[in-house]
Amino acid sequence: MDQGLIPRRYAKALYEVGEERSDNERLYGLMQRLSAAFAQTPGMSATVSNPFVSDKDKTSLLTKAVYGSDGATADPTYEDFLRLLEKNRRTSIARDIANAYVDLYRAKHSIYRVHICSAAPLGDAEKKRLEGIISRHIGKGTMEYVYTTDPSLIGGFTVTVNSERLDASVSNELKQLRLSLIK
Repeated sequence: MDQGLIPRRYAKALYEVGEERSDNERLYGLMQRLSAAFAQTPGMSATVSNPFVSDKDKTSLLTKAVYGSDGATADPTYEDFLRLLEKNRRTSIARDIANAYVDLYRAKHSIYRVHICSAAPLGDAEKKRLEGIISRHIGKGTMEYVYTTDPSLIGGFTVTVNSERLDASVSNELKQLRLSLIK
């Protein structure tokens, strides 16, 4: 996903500050939480983009989205980042910055996001076997696995690694067969 030039610049600057402070691993987790909060809370994007909501309230929302309501585990680098966004009136692009930061961190640390979607839930043995095959295919690097189910696949699975996709589902086989018959 292309987040735009400004969010990428903020993400790169945040990454560099994180490097200086040896805080990038923690920031990576915080940015993942922030991105997940936007995905899980439908009205959050609208609130952060709303010009009638004060920047202080937006900053408070972004703080609570990452730390919860207690804010006990505050990270100084994240707090500085939020103050900078507030000062520059950029809180509305916080989601894009978080996504750009996560992408940048993954690229710098050879982390691959692997999404496996199957028709039915996979057992531990099946997961282990798939993870081994994927690991051998990718080689060096770290994999972050996400498992979902989609009954419309009928059977089999799909594996998406970054932008590369393998579709070993029955629904895809049926679709390919139908296309062959049409030709």
